[in-house]
Amino acid sequence: MSYASIMVAADDGRHAPARVRLAAELAHRLGARLVGTAACMPDYPRGYGETAVPMGMVIEEIRQAALNRLAGVERVFRHASCLNDCVEWRADLGSPASFLEGQSRAADLVVVGRYADDEGVTIGMSVDAGDVLMRLGKPILVVPAGVEHLEARRVLVGWKNTPQTRRAVSDALPMLRRAEAVQVFRVSDGDDRAEVEDVARYLALHDVNATAHLAKPSGWTVADDVRKATRDFDADLIVTGAYGYSRLREWFFGGVTRDLLAQASVCCLLSH
Repeated sequence: MSYASIMVAADDGRHAPARVRLAAELAHRLGARLVGTAACMPDYPRGYGETAVPMGMVIEEIRQAALNRLAGVERVFRHASCLNDCVEWRADLGSPASFLEGQSRAADLVVVGRYADDEGVTIGMSVDAGDVLMRLGKPILVVPAGVEHLEARRVLVGWKNTPQTRRAVSDALPMLRRAEAVQVFRVSDGDDRAEVEDVARYLALHDVNATAHLAKPSGWTVADDVRKATRDFDADLIVTGAYGYSRLREWFFGGVTRDLLAQASVCCLLSH
């Protein structure tokens, strides 16, 4: 397996250029096509109310403003990806998540951002990472705000024997093969060493330099343990499954996916 096409969700946020550069560098390194996407939902009036001009003119101005935003985002994308030989741009008026869902048919990997509090992205252009994880059926690379490069030389696999994590490991193989070192990390108070060692041996069959590490629960959350293991291993990429429970349950009670999406300081490759 390889990545022949990498898609990046672009917008007018302050960290979008860095995200596009990261995706462009990754596509260049892997010899993949880079596809930029963006959509903007025009902020049409919800009611008629009073206006000094005909409503049709107001709607056309709002539509044109949305098209101008998309044109600006395309310029940013073109500039940030200028070193890539194989580049495409796709944009439309409408829901950004729905547009990305449809366009993801043309990608092996989709890159999205985790917004900073001061991101400044237009509401009608924003893409929620948790939302697209549930909708796309593709591996998602979530890039935290401020992260501009991804070497993926040292990768932490947050292991749990679920369909989502098994799929994430398979989805990540193109990067795992290129990594200098991969650690299969499992938090458990049971005797699961044979399980993580089995995964490490499986990865070795795919020419991945993988080792197994079983850790006892620290008393903090599993996401905290994963983040600490990431720092200890000096990894710049976490690979794991997403939303083993329902997203609604994680929203109410917490969960590894929700916490990683909110707090991880490195990129996360997630599959659902």
